[in-house]
Amino acid sequence: MWTVGVSAAWRAAYRRSVRSAFATVPFYRERWALDGRTDPVLVPGRTGTDSGAAPLAEAMHKIVDLVPLAGGAHQVEPSRGLGPVLRKARSVTGDALVVVLGGDEVRPPVDLPRGVRCCVVDPDVPAPSVVAELSSALRRGRRVLAVGDDKQLAVFAAALPEDRAYRVESVPRRELDTMDSGPYGVLHDPALGYLGAIEECGRWHLDWPRVYARPTTGGLAFTLLRQDSPRFVDVLPAGGVRGEIAPCPRHGTPVVLT
Repeated sequence: MWTVGVSAAWRAAYRRSVRSAFATVPFYRERWALDGRTDPVLVPGRTGTDSGAAPLAEAMHKIVDLVPLAGGAHQVEPSRGLGPVLRKARSVTGDALVVVLGGDEVRPPVDLPRGVRCCVVDPDVPAPSVVAELSSALRRGRRVLAVGDDKQLAVFAAALPEDRAYRVESVPRRELDTMDSGPYGVLHDPALGYLGAIEECGRWHLDWPRVYARPTTGGLAFTLLRQDSPRFVDVLPAGGVRGEIAPCPRHGTPVVLT
């Protein structure tokens, strides 16, 4: 449950991320030194624009400066976090096959449960060998879950044999400005990866051990707590989505309200 102690630990992890970014990541060192930020205040007297949050588009434009001084990767990971959030959205165990729908920029996630297989499929041009593998998996009774936006899911289902397409479990992928009431779904950003999922209570739960979010005057700002490089700390996804972060009345863990 979301106790005071857990809430304090979540917030402490965020503040550590902020201080670490200020000390080691060029983008934040320059931005916060010149403009400042709040909570925590790093430069006395300078509170920063939007409490120090930065538009994600601006950060992506300077992605080489999101790499810590000690070095690290400078490519985004669109599939980051799928494993943890998918377990919240649907039960994924055993020899299930997860199909991530996307283009060449998408790599298979590395955090799926042990034993679960995964493949990335371009729904517009699915390889015949992939379609054959999926059909074989369904024929043998294996669970197949497809993760994508509504258009991708529809195109993918149309590429499968009619007698098997209905057996594929669809997991809609939503961005912050397309959140709906489910009943299933995962919350995604093309740069930040997977941020949360709808749980059985019908609310959008953050993947709080790995993702921090807070409201600012520019919208909801997100921080990836466990990604070393590129570092995303207090970034505002496109559109400046307005919302709140509140404890779920049923589970006590943080949910996104827009």
